[in-house]
Amino acid sequence: MDIYSNLKELGFSQYEATCYMALVSEHPVNGSQLSKISGIARSRIYDVLRSLISKGYVIEINASQYAPLPSDELIRRLKKSFETNLGAFETQLLNSTRKEDFEYIWTITGYDNVMQRAVEMINEAKEEIYVRLFSEADRRLNPYLEEAQLRGVKIRYIAMGEIPMKFDVMVMHPDHEHLQQTIGGRSIEVIMDKREALVGVFETGHEDISPINWTRNQWFIVANRDSLRHDFYHSFLEKILDRHQELTETELKIYKIIKEDN
Repeated sequence: MDIYSNLKELGFSQYEATCYMALVSEHPVNGSQLSKISGIARSRIYDVLRSLISKGYVIEINASQYAPLPSDELIRRLKKSFETNLGAFETQLLNSTRKEDFEYIWTITGYDNVMQRAVEMINEAKEEIYVRLFSEADRRLNPYLEEAQLRGVKIRYIAMGEIPMKFDVMVMHPDHEHLQQTIGGRSIEVIMDKREALVGVFETGHEDISPINWTRNQWFIVANRDSLRHDFYHSFLEKILDRHQELTETELKIYKIIKEDN
């Protein structure tokens, strides 16, 4: 996005943005000179100048000469105006928003967009995070999960592949070798503080257009969180019943934690 587009986003018209940037490059100048510098017709330039003066972005000095508000002061004023307007808008929204009895389930598309939402959820977590991740998502999210753990957030991790065991409560899904083919892609689940869920499947070959669900719907969150809890049990049962092995002390400790994690 160029600087003219940025100024338009901040409330300048096309002419105002062009006029202001022309003044920044050369000042003080009169209207005729500014018309030539900016490419704005003389029949319009004075209307544009009057508008910028009324907003406090341009000043008229001696002999109809014009100069721009210094850039640092312009930025300070724009920031203040933006924060004031945003604060007022926030108050209006809070006063106008009807309390919903039902939370909708939204979809997010675009692999990077989904990862960004997952990062935001992890960074906002205060109590616990349940995750079920394949290796690629782990590489993207692991640093943020480790930071969350350092903040005291409890991490409950089901690894969908050969992912290093970095967290105290972490198991490997017993069917991870076949699941990507079975479900047609790589699943992702992030459940944060029993408040938000990010759940879906990145379809193989169509990862960037796969719809991933995000919601604060409590029933959806409970169901998906329980699904992740049951994957811990699945891991333990597979070891006991299929491989005929006993659980280690660490696994018994994890079992107790998950059982009590209602």
